[in-house]
Amino acid sequence: MTASRAIGIDIGGTGIKGAVVDLDAGTLVSDRHKVATPPGGRPDDILDATVELLSELDDPSGPPLPIGVCFPAIVKRGLTLSAANIDAAWIGLPAERLFEERLGRDIHFINDADAAGIAEERYGAANGADGLVILTTLGTGIGSAFLNDGVLVPNTELGHLEIDGYDAEERAAYSAMERESLSWEEWAKRLQRYYGVVEALFSPDLFIVGGGVSKHHEHFLPLLDLDTPIVPAVHRNNAGILGAASLTRR
Repeated sequence: MTASRAIGIDIGGTGIKGAVVDLDAGTLVSDRHKVATPPGGRPDDILDATVELLSELDDPSGPPLPIGVCFPAIVKRGLTLSAANIDAAWIGLPAERLFEERLGRDIHFINDADAAGIAEERYGAANGADGLVILTTLGTGIGSAFLNDGVLVPNTELGHLEIDGYDAEERAAYSAMERESLSWEEWAKRLQRYYGVVEALFSPDLFIVGGGVSKHHEHFLPLLDLDTPIVPAVHRNNAGILGAASLTRR
């Protein structure tokens, strides 16, 4: 029998958050718990913090729930091949196996932006969309997920496109707006350049914009002039939790 609930854990550069998810409804059915990502983001420290978080989510009176974990790195066959806002020691580690050993059960492991894309495909703005959907998360960096007719193409890294001599996320991530005290209009000009390049390269059918700033979408999305429709994500900061949990149901 397929479980109707699972635990989703979203590991980020500043915080590790998780909740119990109703996989049919695509909603959180527990409080969202959060612990700080340990300074430096070293492997043993992040594993310890994740164990601490899971202790807040597990119900000792019932059977253990399946777990999905999303992580800020390229994830391929359980290995982490990059490290965004965490220690470089993660590069090349068998991270999925390390989490399974520390958490005491099998997990499903995926890149964080890919998890957000899956959440929007199953429960949000990409549900039922045909063709190529590109989700981008605007935060400390720019994460991306490709969904082609609902099928994930994993480990796209569109935040690292070189545009005008810069890593795209250096100028167009939400952190750049905060760091340089840009107005919405000034930031939108950078987003226009970024999405214009992505549009020219991939000819998507839909853009979805996620990350916490998407709750303020009315301040910047109407300023963009693209041929591709562009809409805010539905699940924003819960997307990683929802997408990771939903991986437990194939």
